[in-house]
Amino acid sequence: MHFHWLPIVLAALAGFLVGGLWYGPLFGKAWMKARGITPESAKEANMPLIFGTTFLLNLVAAFMLDHLYATYDAPVGLHYSLVIAAIIGIGFIATSIGVNYLFSRQPRSLFLIDAGYWITIYLVMGAIFGLLT
Repeated sequence: MHFHWLPIVLAALAGFLVGGLWYGPLFGKAWMKARGITPESAKEANMPLIFGTTFLLNLVAAFMLDHLYATYDAPVGLHYSLVIAAIIGIGFIATSIGVNYLFSRQPRSLFLIDAGYWITIYLVMGAIFGLLT
């Protein structure tokens, strides 16, 4: 099996960068409020560990996405890469966290922020693979 290392690494980096924008200037304050995180409590987090682990997890996700695309007999292309990424983001991840958030009684705003991130990042990763493989 052939792995597409450049798109894998770029997709993992994209997840990291989109997350920085998503949970920073775009929805950071709303997310912190919905999670009950204060600026003071946020300072207590081990950010190097969180960022490093986040990148590694994004790398695993990108690796798995590349593996999934490689199971097709022909090149997937941009359109189908985005369709498959949307199915993963909406059909598997958003629904899974939705169930968890319902039972843990998390606010709808938190679900929309977190599910929106995952849908977006899988679409970005799918675009990277669709354009570069």
